[in-house]
Amino acid sequence: MVVSRFRLYPDVAEEEALLVHCGHARYVWNLACEQGAWWNPRRGPAPGYVEQNRQLTDARGDNPWLAAGSVIVQQQALRDYTTAMAHFFRGSHRRPSFRRRGRAEGFRIVAVKPADVRRVNGRWSQVRVPKVGWVRFRRSRP
Repeated sequence: MVVSRFRLYPDVAEEEALLVHCGHARYVWNLACEQGAWWNPRRGPAPGYVEQNRQLTDARGDNPWLAAGSVIVQQQALRDYTTAMAHFFRGSHRRPSFRRRGRAEGFRIVAVKPADVRRVNGRWSQVRVPKVGWVRFRRSRP
């Protein structure tokens, strides 16, 4: 698996849209944390990724502000939480905790196709972010 991290350089409108994505990812992550904290052996198993995806679909139907966001970002937050819990139960990481606004916010976009990245010149490129559009980033490595 190849992971590439690049710093984005959005304009003002793009930055606001990216912060909305961060808020949606944080909201979904915190709901998953709340479900995980509520679980104990007497209550039965905590919902898994598939069940949480069903719940996300229902929540998007009930909340227009959540439905306005990218489902890709929200589902990836659930996948990241599921991975974090697997690492916790394996004993290699601590238990996932709630995320706070303004503190190390972010989200992940996976399965970026070659058509979703375009080179502007030798130093700058753009990547397509769902429901935001093309956002500039500096190409710091191949």
